[in-house]
Amino acid sequence: STWNFIGDIAFAEGMDSVARIEKLLALKPSIDNPSDGYQPHSVKGEIAFNNVSFSYPTAINASTSNVSFTMAAGSKLALVGPSGSGKSTLAKLLPRFYDVSEGSITVDGVDVRQWSVSHLRQAIGIVSQDVVLFNASIYNNIVYACASNSADKNENRSLREAAEAAAKKAFAHDFIMTLPKGYHTVVGERGVKLSGGEKQRIGIARTILRDPPILILDEATSALDSESEVIVTQALEQICREHTTLTIAHRLSTIRHCDQILFCEHGKIVERGDHNSLMALKGRYSTHVELQKQKEILEF
Repeated sequence: STWNFIGDIAFAEGMDSVARIEKLLALKPSIDNPSDGYQPHSVKGEIAFNNVSFSYPTAINASTSNVSFTMAAGSKLALVGPSGSGKSTLAKLLPRFYDVSEGSITVDGVDVRQWSVSHLRQAIGIVSQDVVLFNASIYNNIVYACASNSADKNENRSLREAAEAAAKKAFAHDFIMTLPKGYHTVVGERGVKLSGGEKQRIGIARTILRDPPILILDEATSALDSESEVIVTQALEQICREHTTLTIAHRLSTIRHCDQILFCEHGKIVERGDHNSLMALKGRYSTHVELQKQKEILEF
């Protein structure tokens, strides 16, 4: 009958899905988490990229080549350049989302491949343009991963106070308190009940609470309107203090005061310096800045 035929198709599709899941589960990741990896008690946040080259297995043209730079603990560095220039790729190599093809990356003088993966990633906070929020309360989204279980999170008074303090630093507390249930407001799947700027501030509050020594800001304001960008930029300035910060910049208003700015093109660093020296150079960076100014004027 028709129903049996449909049932057979559904069963076959289900079995095919199970087979693909089993194949995926059987894969052994090339980037593992060795129990005997480097596990320091504290992290200063000194970073060095030493002649780093990398290319994606499925996108040979998207690559970086012979990239070198250093960051002192607590310093601020920005990666700037056109789309596809390798900025985000460099940022993904630091927490070992991928491993370098050549060269090395060190944190506090130790190659990241020698670190315990979990300890390395605990030392790094990432704020991207697409903050991941869960279908839970604002409070639980802020304290995510800061306690062993949900009971700890709800009953720990000091954690609740710390979460509120983090929200205040992220300029999120005021808008949270206007919501009917305040910190107990459920944000919906992927934070659908909040605006882009509100989601960003919740994500920033989460990062402030974790207080990692190293921060990666991956175009954290590029998807926001001008008003939200101003507020989120203020929040980002709060967490950048006393942290080693690697910023990937689309809008340049957030990077003028960085210690170093690296202009990337075709996977290479073609210019480096601070904002004033690069503007005086009148090269690719200054052209990039002027083009963005013209774009902002046209949009306005």
